[in-house]
Amino acid sequence: MLPVTLRRPTVTDVHILHRFFELMIFDTYEKDGIGDKVEDIQQEIEEKKTYLEVDFRSNGKDRFFLLAFLDDELIGTIEYGPPNSLIQEWVEEDPQTFVEVGTVYIHPSYQQKGVGSFLVKSMLVELHAKQMTRFYLDSGFIAAQQVWCKKFGAPTIHLKDYWGKDRDHMIWNLSVQKYI
Repeated sequence: MLPVTLRRPTVTDVHILHRFFELMIFDTYEKDGIGDKVEDIQQEIEEKKTYLEVDFRSNGKDRFFLLAFLDDELIGTIEYGPPNSLIQEWVEEDPQTFVEVGTVYIHPSYQQKGVGSFLVKSMLVELHAKQMTRFYLDSGFIAAQQVWCKKFGAPTIHLKDYWGKDRDHMIWNLSVQKYI
């Protein structure tokens, strides 16, 4: 594992986080073969910026980010917050009773080096400390789905061809305790 430093974002991180979101979202869409979906990319970038604003406004209560740095370089992000509308649509629980873990981005130069696992484990420790017992995670990106299936097993909900032919969406309902 790389000597990664984990910390909460500060206002001085906003500019680098915005650039990081842009880099990572463009990269994710490109690797998934959907880099031409410019409107979707912009919408996703704006959504992540909004999530960060909510974290700052609520001091981590409504959205909670953790950042991974190697020396002074931002190499990863993760956050939790209210479940997105797609999760709310497909699960039968009251959305006030659980959180979604998301915005898991690892810089391409640092993928497959344990940074993502470190971020996920660190976030689950946070959730456990806040006495949260379950969390949801979802993905419509093929590469991310492969990572999550390897880490967490088969999804709880598998929406076949949700985004088009062979473009599934997956939702996991997971125990915090099991993975810390």
